[in-house]
Amino acid sequence: MKKFVLLTAVLALLVSCGKSNDKGQLVGVKGKKWHPEKPYGMTLVPGGAFIMGKADDDLAGVQDAPAKTVTVRAFYMDETEITNSEYRQFVNWVRDSTIRTALAEMADIEGKTPGSGDIGEFAYKDAGDDDDLTPYEEYMRDNYGNDQRKLNNEVDLIFETGEYPDVLYAEVMDGMYIPLEESYNGQRTWDVKKFKFQYSYMDIEKAARDKKLSRKDVIIREEVEIYPDTTAWIRDFSYSYNEPMHNDYFWHDAYGAYPVVGVSWKQAKAFCQWRTMYHNAYRKEKKRHFVNSYRLPNEAEWEYAARGGLQAATFPWGGPYAKNDRGCFMANFKPLRGDYAADQALYTVEADAFEPNDFNLYNMAGNVSEWVNSSYDPASYEFASTINPNVNDPRNERKVVRGGSWKDVAYFLQVSSRDYEYADSARSFIGFRTVQDYMGTEVTANSAGRR
Repeated sequence: MKKFVLLTAVLALLVSCGKSNDKGQLVGVKGKKWHPEKPYGMTLVPGGAFIMGKADDDLAGVQDAPAKTVTVRAFYMDETEITNSEYRQFVNWVRDSTIRTALAEMADIEGKTPGSGDIGEFAYKDAGDDDDLTPYEEYMRDNYGNDQRKLNNEVDLIFETGEYPDVLYAEVMDGMYIPLEESYNGQRTWDVKKFKFQYSYMDIEKAARDKKLSRKDVIIREEVEIYPDTTAWIRDFSYSYNEPMHNDYFWHDAYGAYPVVGVSWKQAKAFCQWRTMYHNAYRKEKKRHFVNSYRLPNEAEWEYAARGGLQAATFPWGGPYAKNDRGCFMANFKPLRGDYAADQALYTVEADAFEPNDFNLYNMAGNVSEWVNSSYDPASYEFASTINPNVNDPRNERKVVRGGSWKDVAYFLQVSSRDYEYADSARSFIGFRTVQDYMGTEVTANSAGRR
């Protein structure tokens, strides 16, 4: 018996060795071949060193942005600010997911299943037939509940009231709109407070600095109302008539290519999480590598990108003037006292208006200020690292905004100017754009092979 076991072990070893082509050498584990893919609508910003901060002749600004040489790694950045159209894709996805979940739960409560022609068509995909589940899906459902059940996204939602399949469907949809007594002029709109995006992430920095914490202590869960605060157009300007912007700016197709505003820092972070999840869901289906997370740029990355490779420039186009040699304004801002239209734009303009900088990034100055993933601290330049510097204190609700906006004077358009707003605030002049880390380190602006 012992000889039989020994012989079996030797044969197994020989068979396992026979299947390998490494000839007994240490060759490493080879996975899927990685092909870098530039995300749609983004441009590659090559890493490199630059002088960050204010020049010495700006006596006021140099106090909170003293010049220092720093280095950032390569990353992709949106060529434009996130537009209303792009943010509406996020809102519509959350809205539809919220509705589908409510329909599936109602169908589950009432015992409705697909094939009945009623609300059952929107039941969970496993409703009524366990044979369609893999063992893993059945285990996850039985042990973790409805959160692990799949929604039926193959059936189109019905929004026309005359086409609702049954009263249960009508009941669910009725709960998605504002109460009837709060509607007016025969218009009943979505109750946008119901459209919330839930996500979780790991606070890696916290975990790295305190090894006594368990994994569950550094998993952060967030739930964010994602609809832009359109009332910002009214609140930001007292004694001013801006109701058309409040009523139409976000949802009307006329403004689809304009930058989204009225989005808080927390909502911008939620958008980044959704964009990552949405992209990777497609790649998972195609059995491809997951992409790096989309995120907000940190303050150093934003300034480096805004400079477009120009050292010591005042504006993204160089400087020190906000007009070109033909007397035309180079960005959308407030050039004169109260004359917002002097640059041929009263409010915002299309996200790809004006000329891009040398990194092919549009409106890094003016149009809308942009949220970055850094907390405002007047002294942060003094103690931040010189490689990929970033100061983001979760306890500091003052988050940095950069680039100036359509209502700001030229000083705030300068690439080195800093400003801040509170993380839960939404303004009619603050938007954002996202970045994604580049896989690898060989792409630098200092190298001869810049691309």
